[in-house]
Amino acid sequence: MGLKILHSADWHLDSPFRSLPEQNREQLRRWQLEIPRRIAALCSQEQCDMVLLAGDLFDSPTPSRESIEALKAALARCAVPVFLSPGNHDYCSSASPWLTEVWPENVHIFTGNLDYVDVPALDCRVYGAGYRSMDCPGLLRGFRAEGDARWCVGVLHGDPLTLSSPCCPVTAAQVRESGLDYLALGHIHSASSFQSGDSLCAWPGCPMGRGWDETGEKGVYIVRLEQTASVRFLPLGLPQFHSLRAEIRTDAQAALESVLPPVESQDFFRVTLTGSGSVREERLKKQFSYLPLLLLEDATREKKNPWDCAGEDSLRGLYFQMLREQSNQPGQQETALLAAELSQILLEGGEVELP
Repeated sequence: MGLKILHSADWHLDSPFRSLPEQNREQLRRWQLEIPRRIAALCSQEQCDMVLLAGDLFDSPTPSRESIEALKAALARCAVPVFLSPGNHDYCSSASPWLTEVWPENVHIFTGNLDYVDVPALDCRVYGAGYRSMDCPGLLRGFRAEGDARWCVGVLHGDPLTLSSPCCPVTAAQVRESGLDYLALGHIHSASSFQSGDSLCAWPGCPMGRGWDETGEKGVYIVRLEQTASVRFLPLGLPQFHSLRAEIRTDAQAALESVLPPVESQDFFRVTLTGSGSVREERLKKQFSYLPLLLLEDATREKKNPWDCAGEDSLRGLYFQMLREQSNQPGQQETALLAAELSQILLEGGEVELP
């Protein structure tokens, strides 16, 4: 019999969103509180046997009552075994809700050193540990799963990318020697995985971005344990952050239309306008008012006459003179002008984006 698991991490409920405009912060907090509900709905929809939550569900060790209650209600609705390993943001301090609150009966929280819980109904043993401070040593050094369970899985808030990490560094060799069928990690906010020996190690990233350093689609992993372990990424449908660039060639509106969606969106867009031309931000915001979460950054350069140096007594002057003469030829005006404009940018040490 196989096993189906929902794996999620790094919700960071109660994030302050200080890097974003104040008018957007409360809206993002409300979206964040959608995460627990959507996780519970997805668990039911996918008919998962178990949920693994790999830390940093809260952004601090002392979350708000609203976030605690939202999490409790969602985990109870999962109605399957839930295993949770606190991380460096929501570590088990003396006042931590992981220690002071009464959690649903189907929830087990690892609050100390590496330990395990057997789930006989699923023929599975689950290993996990919880941070007691903001850092944690590597817990898999010398670790080897034991017991007769058909499936052995682990859930940790660990860093598989940085050997010197203060947050439970995890190596491929440790994963290979662990004897785990699946190791569910948190801490890294972009999804990825690797196979090491017979063990699959994966981290789903955060379920919703919190700023321009967490762009693109976010979600969770659905894990299948059969002959081997495999993961499938599922988005949660929450707002995304998009950091884009648009070069002005004719006008700023056309440049924005080339990169922005043509219909209303709940997503956040930051567009850096390059090239040369006039950027009237208020006017553009009105033209794209159907995207209320749009931020514009003006990185344009002053538009210059590309023929100013044509005829100078220099190689540059000769070059631009040749281009200007070519522009007078039938059908060559647009090509010669573009070549002159790009050449001007390059000679001034700038960068160009080819059409």
